[in-house]
Amino acid sequence: MSSVESLAAQLLIATPSLQDPNFLRTVVLIAAHSEEGALGLVLNRPTDTTVAEAIAELDEIVDGDEPIHHGGPVAPDGVILLGEFDDPELVGVVIDGDVGLPSGDADLDRLAIGVRRARVFAGHAGWGPGQLEAELAEDAWIVEPLGPDDLFGEPSDGLWARVLERKGGRYALLARMPLDPSVN
Repeated sequence: MSSVESLAAQLLIATPSLQDPNFLRTVVLIAAHSEEGALGLVLNRPTDTTVAEAIAELDEIVDGDEPIHHGGPVAPDGVILLGEFDDPELVGVVIDGDVGLPSGDADLDRLAIGVRRARVFAGHAGWGPGQLEAELAEDAWIVEPLGPDDLFGEPSDGLWARVLERKGGRYALLARMPLDPSVN
């Protein structure tokens, strides 16, 4: 298999042609990408469940009133913590600079003092070998560099339109397009 250009630390913005309900108007952070596939987190799908309600143990790391985000359709009962780290020893997967995923054996007390900001995701998005590349070739996704407020900005449910507006031009027009273009 030929080597793939990693899209780690990039955003994938779902195009209007991507009608899969799991990804309709989503913005996905690619956390890892290689020849073996890719792992991402849907950034703009907050749930109605707070961190305190679901996982009280993380209340010291993430404000308990913060919503858990639906990270994607893979392993929806699993939890992933995305953080901005002060302590690099706690990072298991570096995504961009001091942003990453904690190592699997990270101590929660150390995470509480070693993470500046964090967000909790239930599930994740995953692609097998060549699957993401095929979706990109079909123009299902728009690739955009990660912006400074994309990961922890509020409200996250407006991120799709904000990122398209930032990209400008024809993409800004997409941001204002109704979900059903026939009502336009």
